[in-house]
Amino acid sequence: MLIRVDPARPEPLADQIAACVRRAIADGEAPPGERLPGARDLAASLDVSIHTVLAGYQRLRDEGLIELRRGRGATVRAGTPAGRAAVVDLAGRLVAAARHIGLDEDELIAIVRTAAAR
Repeated sequence: MLIRVDPARPEPLADQIAACVRRAIADGEAPPGERLPGARDLAASLDVSIHTVLAGYQRLRDEGLIELRRGRGATVRAGTPAGRAAVVDLAGRLVAAARHIGLDEDELIAIVRTAAAR
């Protein structure tokens, strides 16, 4: 799995790391049980702080996509459908697009609820 970040992009580096892993899960490149690169190694290869990598991994854990275990690293959760990762990735892009055009959270939620009711 290739994880890249671009410091010139406005998106935080931790979010970029999480997005790369999300896409890998969605594409089947990182199947359930797959061990992710160690935080120290990934931080060194990307030339970022270990805390940045851990923040990205924690986002993925909070989304239910990976498990983090002290001393054992990060692994893709068993039973996580690839489709969920794709939806989480799309939701993130939707929020970014909504912010870009000035929609607030309530407006965005209303739009999503309307779409879900169809």
